[in-house]
Amino acid sequence: MSNVSPKLALWAAAAVLSLATPASAGQLADIMARKELRCGTFADVPPFAAPDTKTREMAGHDVDLCTAIAKDWGVEAKITPLSVEARVPEVKLGRVDLTIANLAYTLSRAEQIQFSDPYYLAKEMLAVKASDPGTTKADFKGKRLASTKGSTSEMSIKMNGSDPLTFQDTGSAFMAVQQNKALGMVANTMTITKLVNESKTKGVELKMIQEPMVFQPIGIGMKKDEPALLAKVNATLKKLDDSGFLNANWNKWLGPDTEFKMTRTDKVVPLSELKFEPIP
Repeated sequence: MSNVSPKLALWAAAAVLSLATPASAGQLADIMARKELRCGTFADVPPFAAPDTKTREMAGHDVDLCTAIAKDWGVEAKITPLSVEARVPEVKLGRVDLTIANLAYTLSRAEQIQFSDPYYLAKEMLAVKASDPGTTKADFKGKRLASTKGSTSEMSIKMNGSDPLTFQDTGSAFMAVQQNKALGMVANTMTITKLVNESKTKGVELKMIQEPMVFQPIGIGMKKDEPALLAKVNATLKKLDDSGFLNANWNKWLGPDTEFKMTRTDKVVPLSELKFEPIP
């Protein structure tokens, strides 16, 4: 027979329960407790995230966005480079807190993770050889087109009724077109713009088909069933937008004075306020 008093037993039970509390308090509480925000970014997709040629430290638009969010929360930013196809699984498994890697909202991804409010509306664009007579995406239905594996670029190729040839990086997709393994390649607007410009002095010249393959809202990915984290990310994105940081960061990496020459006209708004056809 135990000599432990009922009061002591209750205290012990409460102590055990309190030890378990941090684990169930949610991911945001864990981030604040460890004072570190783990962000998954691209491993080598400039201008979003890539090793700096001089410092070898990760640098880019998405790296700066992670750093700004961490600073606002009073924690350190830890950057984890990810492959394109690892962006959803790594955040789903909790190995990174946020995926900030030009992550487009799709219905299949939304079943696995939750998305923040979009911070810009991207387009998937098609580049083909400048000599190609095609002018619309319909002209390439049934044709072989290259892209990165596990990306919305690959999905948009399938949606167009074309045949995807996938690679680990955009550089390999570009070479596939140069080597006649694919008729064209699909990537986001800024990547295609950069590669088309590069092709004028390197290899066979490419042109961009002006009709977008698809439109896609870009947001931050995080684990499902983390309402506090989602609310905090959305509030911070709105704050960074209102303060001018999102526009300044965009201009630094993608703006009119860069090779991409793109202007950000979007504002952070709930997904429900955008009119677009979701990618499956």
